[in-house]
Amino acid sequence: MAPVLTTVPGTVPSPAQVTALQRVREYPAVSVLLSTTPGAQLAPADVVRLETLAARAIRRVRAELQPAAALPAIRRLAVLVEQARRGPAGRALALYASASADALIRLPIPVLDRSVVDPTFATRDLVRALHRTPRHLVLAINAGHARLFDAAAGTLLPALTSAFPMDAQPRGARRGRGRADRPARTGDTDEFYRQVDSALRGYLRLHPAPLVLVGDDRATAAFRRVSVNCARLAGTVRGNLTGSAPPELLGRIREVLDGYLRRRQDEALALVADRTSSGQVASGMPDAWRAARNSRPELLAVDESLYYPARLSDDGETLTHAPDPEHPDVLDDAVDELIELVLMRGGWIAFATPGTLDRHGGVALTFRR
Repeated sequence: MAPVLTTVPGTVPSPAQVTALQRVREYPAVSVLLSTTPGAQLAPADVVRLETLAARAIRRVRAELQPAAALPAIRRLAVLVEQARRGPAGRALALYASASADALIRLPIPVLDRSVVDPTFATRDLVRALHRTPRHLVLAINAGHARLFDAAAGTLLPALTSAFPMDAQPRGARRGRGRADRPARTGDTDEFYRQVDSALRGYLRLHPAPLVLVGDDRATAAFRRVSVNCARLAGTVRGNLTGSAPPELLGRIREVLDGYLRRRQDEALALVADRTSSGQVASGMPDAWRAARNSRPELLAVDESLYYPARLSDDGETLTHAPDPEHPDVLDDAVDELIELVLMRGGWIAFATPGTLDRHGGVALTFRR
């Protein structure tokens, strides 16, 4: 099996790439995760921490397996460590190595430093990164010009479509009189916005994502009045910025996305409260695990600081907390396994601020009847 993926500094892997890692099922599947200092090269102190975590994982693999069975994953991990040492750094590193797969991922969010040896990779931080820095579209618009960007994790790139950038046809160009630099009438402007909205609809059909609008109050209000594509509007950046360079937009957009993510958390917590009143919530890891296997999972809300080493019964039904996470029979973090199970069965995930799910033991699964 070829390496699963290698990403560039501070990027977020795609859902398809995360799914590819989650599909790996073989022992040992070694995961090494650590927060790092962003830079052109991994900082010396981070190198020491990385090598310490990798050595801890290697000792465990060698203690549990015969040399021939341990060697393939160890070799892959050693190559990844060397690549990480020589390469740039984001805010965190995630290294994954098994006998048949490996991946080096530089993440834009910090993580809890740890090394994990399990039958599956520890991918919860990848899922968390997807939620913390969701892919989104940015439409910068005024009465005469529109630009569309595809964005994620601090990157802002022109959308790959011939429909954008789009310019309005000036009134003077159509009628041979009047100003030729912008539409002159509200009807002309509305028609342009409808054309932009139609092109946006075509792109969203193939690349669905939340939308951020960029423009002055008049332009964004007029566009929203005629648009049929604002159902997933994350927010608006105020100002006529259609000609601005991407770096100028990123900080303003980040503020909008932070507000959008807070609203998503609030929506998730409201759904948990609503489902609790109707008896459609399983709280705590053991009950949530059982419900995810035997019900139709809707939403899994997880305290982002929760880690839960556990033993799984032979039939896969019962999860029991384990105080000895490095024992070969223990899942280092059953939260990872629960997230993967819920995603596989069609549910969605929301990471919550520490403390907001204390009454549910840090985890709440809503399910459909």
